[in-house]
Amino acid sequence: MKYLFFSWLAVFVGSWIVYVEYSSYTELCRGHDCKNSICDKFRKGVIDGSACSSLCEKDTLYLGKCFTAKPNNQVYSGSWGDLDAVIKCQLDDAPRYDLGNKPRREAASYDTPPKGTSVEKFREMIYNHLKAKVGDQADLTELATQVLSISDANRDGHISLPEARSTWALLQLNEFLLALVLQDREHTPKLLGFCGDLYVTEKVPHSPLYGITLPWLIEVWIPAGLRRRMDQWFTPSWPRKAKISIGLLELVEDVFHGNFGSFLMCDVSPITFGYNDRHDFKVIDARNIVPEAVFQENIRQQRCDNDEDCVYGSDCVTSCDLTKHRCTTDVARPNLAKACEALKDYILRGVPSDMREELEKQLYACIALKGTNEQMEIEHSLILNNLKTLLWKQISHTKDS
Repeated sequence: MKYLFFSWLAVFVGSWIVYVEYSSYTELCRGHDCKNSICDKFRKGVIDGSACSSLCEKDTLYLGKCFTAKPNNQVYSGSWGDLDAVIKCQLDDAPRYDLGNKPRREAASYDTPPKGTSVEKFREMIYNHLKAKVGDQADLTELATQVLSISDANRDGHISLPEARSTWALLQLNEFLLALVLQDREHTPKLLGFCGDLYVTEKVPHSPLYGITLPWLIEVWIPAGLRRRMDQWFTPSWPRKAKISIGLLELVEDVFHGNFGSFLMCDVSPITFGYNDRHDFKVIDARNIVPEAVFQENIRQQRCDNDEDCVYGSDCVTSCDLTKHRCTTDVARPNLAKACEALKDYILRGVPSDMREELEKQLYACIALKGTNEQMEIEHSLILNNLKTLLWKQISHTKDS
């Protein structure tokens, strides 16, 4: 009778776990809905793009494994012909530049630009949109020209209204904007194609940056210290980790007063990064890397009763001005401090003994960085350059460099 009871209990618990997992999967993973919505608009002539025919007519763009974390931002690995790819699709309630506890939601209506808009007028719209997002930067005209080039998806020398509306929808997405800004730096996966605000990028073969995924029933019983050590078990050799770490530091450098203004990294967790087979660092989820100008404009309108109300993503924290009950605009910690904290356990495990003390010293100085005043910016640049130099010096004579 005892064995029968435990057998029944095991079946019950197993069935319950399967039910919960299946329910969670069906709620999160709605790639079929996303594809139907995009293809319906494509067939009606509302949108167009280089991926539309493959997705909706030829079935050569295939949505495979679901990696969706939020229902309104569908993420799938898949293939496009012979290429491994990642497909990202926004459902109608997808947030765009959302700040605060209640994201502002805007459906992609695909009614911009209006019918009759000339190419020059569309160029002007793109320029003004980019200026609103990243500020009045010197290279905006060149960036607007690059956006127009992407708009001509079929390379026929003309931009149709459906192509223009797809491009405009993509420009509302923070991740797509960052990919445009960093396209020459290769920190973001290469854009392969788009259809509406669904877009396809090359697949980053190794992600997350580090860490292992465990069933939640096991996760709850593992002490935090042991869990952090387990996350470092299956990482590359130290020289390769050093090369990857330099890539993250270079990303911080590129988004800090770069050619197109400053961006704030509001989620620097390892799950948002990865690397390719050459151990080049890649951003795999840039939704929480936001233009500083956009962040400041929105956060200053955020009502607050304490500092906990002034948080965006997991890493961008400002203070609450209790006299006005509004959030201030200065983040408590710069991008570099957050990046160094994410790298600390990763890069110190397996580090050559002759440089461990110096690397630890520089990492902890980096983690301690606070504020955004001019003096801090000088210290920021000095620490960043010192860290890169220390790591490069150690691996420059190896094949991993």
